Amino acid sequence: MRVGFGFDVHPLAEGKELWLGGVKIPHTKGCVGHSDADVLLHAICDALLGAAGLRDIGHYFPNTDNKFKGIDSKILLTETMKLIKEKGYKVGNVDSTLCIEEPKINPHISEMKKALAPILEIGMEDISIKATTNEKLGYVGSENGVNAYAVVLIGK
Repeated sequence: MRVGFGFDVHPLAEGKELWLGGVKIPHTKGCVGHSDADVLLHAICDALLGAAGLRDIGHYFPNTDNKFKGIDSKILLTETMKLIKEKGYKVGNVDSTLCIEEPKINPHISEMKKALAPILEIGMEDISIKATTNEKLGYVGSENGVNAYAVVLIGK
């Protein structure tokens, strides 16, 4: 058994789509990034890669490569799963937290888990997605950014 930790952050901007946990969430602001900027999936990818003793998401999917421009982060997660499976690992569970002031995430968590479970090859009950605000403090609190944390357990 191995544990991995991941973190990601993206700025928020008006007029961008907000993708979190593989789900498009209606909001006036969205994450800015090279891909669809799904901070939750990026944190999960980094946690999986770290647990398997691999390099970070930027190594495998660099923001300097145009083939990843605007890419759906569910594809990045699928490719990450291939990398850890090549090393003989499978996912045990995922525990994650989104830090965002608005919009409220709770109504979307079930849909996120449904999107992620088949990619991670685990049951929805093995995925925890929590959300918190930053109590109006910092870039999250001022609605200028969002971040996500993820811990994963993998095993052979």
